[in-house]
Amino acid sequence: MKIESLQNQKIKDVIKLRDRRGRDEKNLFLIEGFRELRRAVDAKKKIETIFYCPEFFLGDNEEKLIRDSRALAIECSSAVFSKISYRDRPDGLLAVAPQMQLALHELKLSKNPFLLIAEGIEKPGNLGTILRSCDAAGVDAVIVCDPTTDIHNPNVVRSSVGTLFTLPVVTVSSEEVFLFLKKNKIATVAATPHAKLEFTEADLKVPLAIVVGTEQYGLSEKWMKGADIAVRIPMFGIADSLNVASAATLLLYEIVRQRRNCFLR
Repeated sequence: MKIESLQNQKIKDVIKLRDRRGRDEKNLFLIEGFRELRRAVDAKKKIETIFYCPEFFLGDNEEKLIRDSRALAIECSSAVFSKISYRDRPDGLLAVAPQMQLALHELKLSKNPFLLIAEGIEKPGNLGTILRSCDAAGVDAVIVCDPTTDIHNPNVVRSSVGTLFTLPVVTVSSEEVFLFLKKNKIATVAATPHAKLEFTEADLKVPLAIVVGTEQYGLSEKWMKGADIAVRIPMFGIADSLNVASAATLLLYEIVRQRRNCFLR
């Protein structure tokens, strides 16, 4: 099968998945790009359909990836693929997959839990970057609470570089998270410029969840007041705050550093 018409219903259905309403109505989402799709397939995520255009392929492994996915494969003309792609420079692969639904009680925590909680993140690029950093730091899971953007946004998938598929990610309300943390005796750490303790001076070796908030307003009052550990990241310039993904990465790797040093002793 090869689609050459922009009016094809399958193409119209794919375009609808760019919007959250369309994704939620069909319980589907888009995965575009070789690296992203490769990671989804390697993580054994179900892929329903792959739309591909050989004219845009960048290497020699695309056909193998399509076979490995065991999905319905539909070839598109370059004009049609350009229409469904949301990238400036498409690489010829775009998949449709069922949304991932994971519950809090399904999380498998390590002996010394290490989590990140993202409250109300607005920008898909920031959420994706946070997921990428969490994957690199080896967190047990990412909990997205009271979200403004959904984890299935195409730009979350893209900016996470497919690490969305390598991490347990749960979307729930703050109230559910509070109960979960209490039940599992996990402390929370939040960064605020008003804290006296620098983040490198805090004891972050305990069962812990980093909590980060919205780009514009930071953490809500309920999360800030409920934090067990308040720390600050030193600022020496005119800016009074860091990008939320940058701040999260600093905290993640401080926990990695402290736990590694503790283990080496």
